[in-house]
Amino acid sequence: MILRKTFKNAKQTQWKILEKETIDEIIFKASNPRNRLLIELMARGGMRIGEVLKIRPSDVEDRKIILHNPKSGRDTEIVFIPQKIADRLNKYIRDKDISSYEQIFKIKYAGARMVVKKAGKLIGVSLSPHDLRRHSATYASRAGTPIEIVSKVILRHANLSTTQRYLGKISDTEAVRWIENLYG
Repeated sequence: MILRKTFKNAKQTQWKILEKETIDEIIFKASNPRNRLLIELMARGGMRIGEVLKIRPSDVEDRKIILHNPKSGRDTEIVFIPQKIADRLNKYIRDKDISSYEQIFKIKYAGARMVVKKAGKLIGVSLSPHDLRRHSATYASRAGTPIEIVSKVILRHANLSTTQRYLGKISDTEAVRWIENLYG
């Protein structure tokens, strides 16, 4: 009985994976700069909502964000973000005159979740913050990024098996496209 429980296969949960065009529409419809940055850091940086809410200007170094006391238990982790987002983030920090050691986003967890939910509702999509993180992993993977990079750099997982649960199912159309790209 104990061995059966120990070696039991985990239930495979399949989440909906949003297409890049849907995420782009959500981001571009966010008129509030704070809200747009919150969404972009999760969707393009693979950050968890709690990580986004904890960052301070002193944690931002060009295209890197240093996370202190991350979920992994390490002392720090590094999140890499696209240059355009880094530029918008630095402009937001300057415009709001945020000092080095105060939080950039002065919003509670529940408020940030509501920002994401409302952004999804604007285009008729049910959206949670973790859907954005899953999108960043799946989009990177489907764009040809090696799974090791998706796992260790984008999601910052210790195990590849954790990352594999994030990736959505591949449709027949997508499978055919990849086979054609490889062998066609």
